[in-house]
Formats: sequence, structure tokens, C-alpha cells
Amino acid sequence: MTNLSMDATQLAKLPSTIISVYDLLADTALEIPQYQRPYKWTGKHINQLFADIAIHKDKSAYRLGTIVFHREGEKKNIVDGQQRTISLLLAARALIQRCKAQALESDDLQERLIALEPLMVDPCFTSEISQKNIHSNYLEVARIVSRADFTEAHIDFFLHKCQVVAVELADVSEAFQFFDSQNARGRDLEPHDLLKAYHLREFSPRDEHLKVATVARWERTKTQELAKLFAQYLYRIRSWSKGASARYFSKDDSDLFKGVNLDTVASYPYVEQLRIAHHFVDHYNGQYERKIDTREMAFPFHLDQIIINGRRFFELISHYQNEVARISAKSWNEHERGGESALDGFAPRIMKVLDNYPAKTRTGDRYVRAMFDCLLIYYIDKFGHAELSRAIEKIFIWAYSLRLQMQVVQLASMDNYVLANNLFRLIKDATRPADVINQPLKSLTSSNSTKTEAIEALFREMKYRE
Repeated sequence: MTNLSMDATQLAKLPSTIISVYDLLADTALEIPQYQRPYKWTGKHINQLFADIAIHKDKSAYRLGTIVFHREGEKKNIVDGQQRTISLLLAARALIQRCKAQALESDDLQERLIALEPLMVDPCFTSEISQKNIHSNYLEVARIVSRADFTEAHIDFFLHKCQVVAVELADVSEAFQFFDSQNARGRDLEPHDLLKAYHLREFSPRDEHLKVATVARWERTKTQELAKLFAQYLYRIRSWSKGASARYFSKDDSDLFKGVNLDTVASYPYVEQLRIAHHFVDHYNGQYERKIDTREMAFPFHLDQIIINGRRFFELISHYQNEVARISAKSWNEHERGGESALDGFAPRIMKVLDNYPAKTRTGDRYVRAMFDCLLIYYIDKFGHAELSRAIEKIFIWAYSLRLQMQVVQLASMDNYVLANNLFRLIKDATRPADVINQPLKSLTSSNSTKTEAIEALFREMKYRE
């Protein structure tokens, strides 16, 4: 093929089969070529894989993803899926060691595991990164499969009901082309795309009829807007409120937006309030009276809440898309917002200055504005518009003290400042607006910033610049 990318029709015509993990690992033609990148899965990935397997163990089958092969003579080189395949190999070897140490009750399962050992590929890795991760991950998976709660039913499910989609192509360029197409014209999917796929799998069977509309709403949003929503707002707020660093949002951080599946999670005490809210909102909105009064109750989302997987995740993202858009709008003084009167005190001037001072587009100034916006969004998410003008004043002084103190503000500067002066934690623990508004802040004795005269003038008027 000579075209640079495959369209959906071409992808659908490619040869693929669904095979079990056992059949994948028992394929003696399997090869992991030397040109593959180092093995970088960590213990976190291993634990997540087996946690997912435990959740889905009662299903008739569980799909682990796609493996792309390039056929070269008698060999089947893995083009995509190397990380997953190596991890499955490690798990199988740990299971074989377990059944050698103590025979399984099922003779058939015992025999199949022992018969698998000589069939499996035994790749050689020269990379120190690969060697280190393989060693530590083998120990991690050995701990998991040697536990008493990892039963023979789990072993059978892992080997025979966990599956992969195997795509085999004869042309190596076509194989890599398919690999690129599968990964959205690049090796790494955006974190929000991975979260979309994860939460679609987590849909309750009762909500299956809502999937099409849910995906349509998601797809109507430009990917750049979703990336910004997650990276600039949701990721930072959730991380900073936990006291954790929040510089770059990557796929390794996607677990921050995974929570509980109410259909499969155990009845832990902490889950009950989520379960009650979830079902009550659905019950209220489903009553026949709603057809008369046309009222609809929104789910009470919070930025630092435990995520409810599936439909509620997509509703949460839609909710905060709207909230961020509303808070970012330059209309604070034009009308009443949320039933509250327009801003007063210094707040109207603060918002006007931040939207208009000449240096606002500099990189450092954008970082500081991001701090301001995130904390303001978090405050409104917690307390609504109660004492909002006073909160804006406090948040302004907190955020822009960094701008006036530093000549150059970098991403690390912003992150370090938040963690050292963490008002996100203050809001998280607060029970009333006064807990935030009455927090004392230091005055500045000097300024190292340039082109921020309007901001410095506000600091003087507000008695925060000596």
C-alpha cells in the first residue's frame, strides 16, 4: 500500500481473529523483534491488569486489546502489543512456577500449563530498562498469582477467557501503518481518548441504550478542547487538592479519573453515598411527574469526588465543560449569575484587569492565570457564589503574588508555588466560605515583575503591597 494512512473501510477489511491468551502464548511462531522499544510496563500496570481481570472474571470473555503481527517467513513479529504480550508471558511463567510448587486440583489445567512452558517465546533483552522492569514485574505478578484469593477459576479465566484481537499482515510497512492508524496517527493516544474507551467499557448494561448519544456528545467536542479541559483544569485541581504535583497530564495519570463501577464494586461503606445519589437522581428524573413539571435533577458532581465509572463519568465531563466555559466568560458584571448579584468590592476590577492587562499572554502570566482560574473554579464548585467577591479578592492575591515576586514564571514555578502555599487543600477541608476568606496572606515588600503595573496597583489599593 502506498497511501499514508488507512481509512475505516480498509481497516475493517484487514484479517483479524480473536484468540485466547493461552493460544497467543502457545504460538511457537511468536517473535519480539529487536527493533521494538524497551519494555516499560511497571508494577502499577501489572496490578491494574489483574484488578481488571478480577472485576470481569464472571463474564464469558474479556478482551485485552489488539496485537498486530508482521508475518516474516515462519515468524510472526509483534509490531504492536509488545508491552501487553511480555506481561502476559511473565504471568504465565509465574503460574507455571506456582503449579510446579503445588499441583493444581484440576489435572487438565495443570497439564495445559506444564505443556505451555516449552512453547512460549523466550526473548532476549539487551536494554537495561527492559531487564529491570521484567525482573520487578515478574516478582509483582508472582505475588499476585500466588495469593490464596487467586483461585484456579482465576487461572482458567486468565488463560482461556481473556482474549486479544490478533491482526496479521504480510507487509511490514502495512503493519506499521495499521499500528499508526490504531493509535490516532501516532504512537500514543491522548489520555482523554483512553479514558473514553475505559468508561465506555464500564457502562452498566442498563445504560447501553445511552452509549450512542454519549459518544456523539463527546465527539462533538474538539479534541483540543477536551485535552485542555483535562490538562489545564480537571487534572490540576484533582492533583493539587490531594497535595500532589500537576505539571504534565499523561496517560500514566489517567487513573486519577477512574473510580468505581456501582454494578461490580463491593458494598463498602464509602460507596453507599455514591450509590444512593446515583439511584435517587435516576429515580427522580424517571418519575411520571417530570413529564408534567419538566424538572430535572442534576447529579451533584464535585471536582474531587470519587468517580462513578461509565455514564456518570461522561456526565461529569459535560458538567465541567459547561462550568469552565461559564467561569471563563467575560460577563461577571453584566448580569446576575446563578441567582447571585453582580460582583462588588475589588472583584469587578480584578476580573477586568486580568482580562485586559498587556502582558497577560506571556507564558508565565498564563501559568499564573491558570492557577487563579483553577482555584476559583474549585471554590465555586464547593461553595457556589457565596461570598464570591471576597473569594476572588483572596484568590487574586494568592495567585498573583507569584507573578510579582518572580521575573520569570515557569511551569515548575507554578507547581511548586501551589504545593508550598496550597489553598486547594484549604478549600478541600473547608466547611464554610469564611474558612477560605479569612486565611491570612503575606504582603509584598517588592516586585520583580515587569509589565504588570495594573496588577501591582491593585495590590497597593488592597494593602498587600508595602
